[in-house]
Amino acid sequence: MTQDTGAPTISRTATAIDAAADAYVARSAALDPMTATAIGVPGHDHLLTDLSPAGHEERAAADRDVLRELDSIERDGGGPVDDVDRVTLAAMRERLGLALELHEAGEPLASLNNIESPVQQLRDVFDLMPTGSVEAWENVASRLTAIPEAVEGYVASLTEAARRGQVAAIRQVREGVAQSRELAGLDGHTSFFRSLVRSDDAAAVLDESSACSLVRAELERGADAAASAYARLADFLERDLAPRAPERDAVGRDRYALFSREFLGAQVDLDETYEWGLDELARIVAEQEAVAAQIAGPGASVADAVAALDTDPARTLHGTDELRRWMQETAEAAIADLSGTHFDIAGPVRTIECRIAPTQTGGIYYTPPSDDFSRPGRMWWSVPADVTTFNTWREKTTVYHEGVPGHHLQCAATVVARDTLNSWRRLMCWVSGHGEGWALYAERLMADLGHLDDPGDRFGMLDAQRMRAARVVLDIGVHLGKRAPEQWGGGIWDAEKALPFLSANVNMPASFVRFELNRYLGWPGQAPSYKVGQRLWEQARDEARAAATARGEELDLKAFHARALGLGSVGLDVLRGALS
Repeated sequence: MTQDTGAPTISRTATAIDAAADAYVARSAALDPMTATAIGVPGHDHLLTDLSPAGHEERAAADRDVLRELDSIERDGGGPVDDVDRVTLAAMRERLGLALELHEAGEPLASLNNIESPVQQLRDVFDLMPTGSVEAWENVASRLTAIPEAVEGYVASLTEAARRGQVAAIRQVREGVAQSRELAGLDGHTSFFRSLVRSDDAAAVLDESSACSLVRAELERGADAAASAYARLADFLERDLAPRAPERDAVGRDRYALFSREFLGAQVDLDETYEWGLDELARIVAEQEAVAAQIAGPGASVADAVAALDTDPARTLHGTDELRRWMQETAEAAIADLSGTHFDIAGPVRTIECRIAPTQTGGIYYTPPSDDFSRPGRMWWSVPADVTTFNTWREKTTVYHEGVPGHHLQCAATVVARDTLNSWRRLMCWVSGHGEGWALYAERLMADLGHLDDPGDRFGMLDAQRMRAARVVLDIGVHLGKRAPEQWGGGIWDAEKALPFLSANVNMPASFVRFELNRYLGWPGQAPSYKVGQRLWEQARDEARAAATARGEELDLKAFHARALGLGSVGLDVLRGALS
């Protein structure tokens, strides 16, 4: 099926390089069932990924094997046959080569933080699983039953990493303890796993037949096993790992440079990027202060504008039902407005589903569609339990970031591009700097296209950009031990200086700010990939514009975006090479 999505539409004959990439996806799905669920490859939803050292080594062996196969194909004259092959080769060598560097450094074994580590992944995969049939709930039961073994594998990896002297900072270990105890149903919490199997979704499918009674019993046993496994994990983290955890949050220049390359798919001058982050933050603050005067009058501060906007009933939503409807309407309006004008959006790419997440962390995120689009692209909002009102001025730019022209356009248009891209390019390759950088680029693009002309909405876009610029400064500053500006205490950056700095640049509740700070401290290099990625996207566009001008032409921005997004998510160095 060929869809008009802005991606290239000329059907290709699969090459030897495509075959190697497709086979790698199939092998990876078998070795990493949680990723298989995430990308929508069927047949693995009843299994969990082996998180033990042996499991990590098996996945590394798959990386080594396909890289050797690609070298053999090229050496024997089997490729590349076209530009698509050339990008596949460059992207796989960059991504898988870097994955092997991280593996050899032992980083996957030690993975533990407050947002993106096995502590969260073993729970979050259930949000992506089908639940519309008895068979689907049988898969849920099997996967729940497999959690104890997966936890033991994770404990073995953390133990091996600790033996090598690699343990996450104590701040992240404590976060892991707290989250594990909550998932276990301890300290007065209800375990997520028990809530899942007793949910309305389960009740709607599982009737009173004897077959369904057996499934319900398996689900209850699985939920109890999963909760007990998380209690075991909490105990291990607290008793065994915490005493070996360092107090220091910073990971140092060498490790940080590796993480930065992982998230950007590009090598940047970290010292220059830090200074650019300071300048970019100052520029955005000045722009935001100018818009604040439009909102709250001459001389008004940013805080004055926030107060005015937050008390405007026309910009206030009450309750999560109203929030979800507004998200859906705003996302669909953007698709309708942009389709056929600035982007070509058709077929299943026109469908996005907005949901309130079952978690309560405060994050907003996007999950791509499955390979067959039976699971559509979804925008999720994880609403804290104590938050009941929402301000549209803060979040319109977020809908554009997560929806269209942001992640949904980027990801769904790649998934649907069967006629041009192999399954690794369509489903499996994801580079944060490319994806998050594009989504921030998309926010600014919507402002340029007039969709954020309302001063409140524009103020919200600048507020989001300000936070992302502040993260560049904080993340690089803390992890590289840079000197903090005198305004923020001088001396070496640390968590104590970072918290007031972040609070001053983020108009969010204190609980959100503290969660975000812990995220940056425990997931080095990821947060800057948004703003640095945006910078590199803008540089690629400006280079294309300069080349067009040199030819005596004007850049066709729609065509540039179609060509760039048609490549799929690749490292930013690969992107610029492909566009040059």
